[in-house]
Amino acid sequence: MLVSCNSSEKKSEPGYGVKKESPTPKTEASTDFRDNKGVGPVTSVTLGENIDTALAEEGKTIYANLCMACHKPDQKFIGPAPKGIFERRSPEWIMNMILNPEGMVKEDPIARKLLMEFNGAPMANQNLTEEQARAVLEYFRTL
Repeated sequence: MLVSCNSSEKKSEPGYGVKKESPTPKTEASTDFRDNKGVGPVTSVTLGENIDTALAEEGKTIYANLCMACHKPDQKFIGPAPKGIFERRSPEWIMNMILNPEGMVKEDPIARKLLMEFNGAPMANQNLTEEQARAVLEYFRTL
């Protein structure tokens, strides 16, 4: 017969014994995702007050042709969903991830963490131009 120091029923609960990080509250003084522009050619992106529908449509087509094999617009798949991306990443970071996924995974801590979260499946470099990446970014604004 085995005897344990802790005979609590919690041992059978999912996640028992797994240390979970508590979320860090964001404050005005804290550094947040908007400060991380990633690694790549894009250092500044200006988003218009209104969505450029023609540019967004172009981005939607590019996304459908090159990205949907791994990214579903509103759910995790092989890669993360872009819906709500602007609440998690800066526009520059998003574009640099599209344009320079290899460099981002190599040098950006968030990109490295995402690589591990998605089972080590690296994002394919689709060799988009900055203009095409900007169109995809505009499409993401519509999600």
